[in-house]
Amino acid sequence: MARAKAVGARILPLDSEHNALFQVLGSEPISAIRSMTLTASGGPFRTWSAAQIAAARPEQALAHPNYAMGAKITIDSASMMNKGLELIEACFLFGLKPDQLEVLVHPQQLVHGLVTFRDGSVSAGMALPDMRVAAAHCLGVDGRLDAPAARFLDLATTAPLTFERPDLVRFPALGLAIAALVAGGAMPAILNAANEIAVAAYLEGAIAFPGIAALVEAVCAGSGQDLATPADVAAALAIDHEARNRARALLSRAPFAVT
Repeated sequence: MARAKAVGARILPLDSEHNALFQVLGSEPISAIRSMTLTASGGPFRTWSAAQIAAARPEQALAHPNYAMGAKITIDSASMMNKGLELIEACFLFGLKPDQLEVLVHPQQLVHGLVTFRDGSVSAGMALPDMRVAAAHCLGVDGRLDAPAARFLDLATTAPLTFERPDLVRFPALGLAIAALVAGGAMPAILNAANEIAVAAYLEGAIAFPGIAALVEAVCAGSGQDLATPADVAAALAIDHEARNRARALLSRAPFAVT
């Protein structure tokens, strides 16, 4: 973001949540914002008990209710780690403080983001859960593109819109991501690297679903709290490499291994 500012480049967010927030913000200054809210579907385990989630098989975790995505992102949706990573992204993209960001679970996924302004007004970015909507905005950012009728939202025919707070007990990965964002420095990079290894291990059958968050937590806890933000790409890659190696080293130890 610093480099983009220095050269006068414009970063266009393609992810639906960040794109919605970007559109809602418009020309308002960041100083006008009280907070931003990213919505989450809740994934396939939104209504599952902790015991059911603990026993979840990969094919169940890959059954996302709304989107057809790659395996890694779909597992992140099931653990809600994806929403934590999106919070981290939003913090840097919009230049906010960690306590200005929050998550709401919204199963219908018609509201993709909300901006609460300092005067108490709230604006929502809404669209069908279709990535082509965000893509069309980025492609036509200086002049809106025309979309087919099937891509327009008709609120009169949609189910009631519901919202709920995320459950950080059943979905501890989201809490780990929030903690990494608050810790700052290299911690978000360490979190992401550990999660990459943990998700791969789960998909390979090496760990159970709760092992994803447990492994990430162990890697983050063993990293210390004073690691500086990487100054360049090479430093970031070195941090990523070290965190992945520590995650692999922990995989063969309880409670991560499947017995």
